[in-house]
Amino acid sequence: MTAIVAWTQWPDLIAPDGITLLNPDNHPLTTSDNSEITFYVPSYMSGATGLSHLASMTALQYLQMPNAGYDDALAHLRPGLTLCNATGVHDDSTAELAVGLAIAARRGIPDFVRDQDRATWNHKRYPSFSDSKIAIVGYGSIGQNVARNLSGFTVEVTGFSRSGRDGALTMDQLDGLLPTFDIVILVLPLNAESKHLFDARRLALLKDGALIVNVARGGIIDTDALVAELNSGRIQAALDVTDPEPLPSDHPLWRAKNVLIAPHVGGDSTAFESRGKKLVEDQIARLVKGAELKNIVAVGKA
Repeated sequence: MTAIVAWTQWPDLIAPDGITLLNPDNHPLTTSDNSEITFYVPSYMSGATGLSHLASMTALQYLQMPNAGYDDALAHLRPGLTLCNATGVHDDSTAELAVGLAIAARRGIPDFVRDQDRATWNHKRYPSFSDSKIAIVGYGSIGQNVARNLSGFTVEVTGFSRSGRDGALTMDQLDGLLPTFDIVILVLPLNAESKHLFDARRLALLKDGALIVNVARGGIIDTDALVAELNSGRIQAALDVTDPEPLPSDHPLWRAKNVLIAPHVGGDSTAFESRGKKLVEDQIARLVKGAELKNIVAVGKA
């Protein structure tokens, strides 16, 4: 078996004997020779910077992403490189934020915070979260977790996915039903098929007063079309992700009406550390045993 040299962000990672463990303390990537690294986990939320180090990792065989999304890593795929994502690690954190954003936007919590800053008592009626019809677009592990979180509320939930598995409807049924939903939650990966899935035409299908929640990737929504719809006052949005990201301070989305923006924190809770480490430790143990890795999403072809 080829020697396993693993770089992760955790100095206290537990691994079988014989594995060389590197981390920022004993092997800073920007000033070290990275040519012997065979298993690499970019530091969480390091984005393009974390992926840029792949160029110096000439012996790399396994790229384990610390997040569920991996669209940015595909550009770095090369012959023989196995790409894995972190399916399951962020399910609970992302799902709870999706529901939290939906409740906050529907019940007026952003307005309450602004009024509190002004010491203003401004009583008015907001839409109920209960009795809502909710679509979950993307019914994988996170989408199903969102549905479980919603099961304690008096709401009607419909899932949509390409396969239609696990009780979801297929994506070709989405447009016909979009005008019936009060809340649409996006939890699908970004790819060529989902890029600008919610463009001007599809946003226009949303009913007046509907809320769209995006905890997936910003590029799934056409930002310009969304800003136009928001400023018309017709719909609401609650976004944990944007396009572009980070959102520039002068971007019109910041000043659009009816929008709640979070800075891409869906998976970045205290739950990540233990779950992320557990996944990586399990992956390394699998390599030692000669077992197939979990969560393989792509393999570079020669």
